[in-house]
Amino acid sequence: MIDDIKLRAARHDALGDPLRLAIVDELMGSDRSPNELRRRFGLESNLLAHHLGVLEAVGIIVRSTSSGDGRRRYVHVDRSSLHGLLPTRTVAVQKALFVCTRNSARSQLASVLWHSMTGATADSAGTRPSERVHSGAIAAAARVGLDLSSATPRSITTIRRFPSLVITVCDQAHEQLEPGESWLHWSLADPVASGRRAGFDATVVELRERIAALTAGGGR
Repeated sequence: MIDDIKLRAARHDALGDPLRLAIVDELMGSDRSPNELRRRFGLESNLLAHHLGVLEAVGIIVRSTSSGDGRRRYVHVDRSSLHGLLPTRTVAVQKALFVCTRNSARSQLASVLWHSMTGATADSAGTRPSERVHSGAIAAAARVGLDLSSATPRSITTIRRFPSLVITVCDQAHEQLEPGESWLHWSLADPVASGRRAGFDATVVELRERIAALTAGGGR
């Protein structure tokens, strides 16, 4: 009990700095690389490293290596660390576009979940689309009552007008497109890489959590 209180106090202390709180608010909506955070907040590398180190020491953030360019890393919020003191960054429920490389799993699942949870329309696209949606994604969607059986991958080049809300769900697509800061990025592992049922189900769980957090629970 005492240890838990001390950890919560340490996390409150870490978030007591206005800049660190702003960084966590940003990361609630989009995973960012350190360079992206440095540019967004106008920080020198050593000062950003200090603030990220404070947040990492109390378990608020974690870092992962990009599945696209292995030299890059992304910073994520561990949402479980913020129970009871959760920063928020939300967007209005609206039409969304989800982008990954092959448009065969993550972006397809994200779009169907977005529509199911918020009631708003959603599209998906890929930078190098596959011929078909992966069977594992179709099965994972079916396990939660959603239908991807008729979905077809499409190229992002076919989209004439982007909606206001665009979210990349693949490191490779994010790095290839180098979008403006208005786009959001969710650094999700590719379940196709292993092809295992557990990986697709974990992707569904994470997407649900992120959509609920971004829309304050969804529109329905």
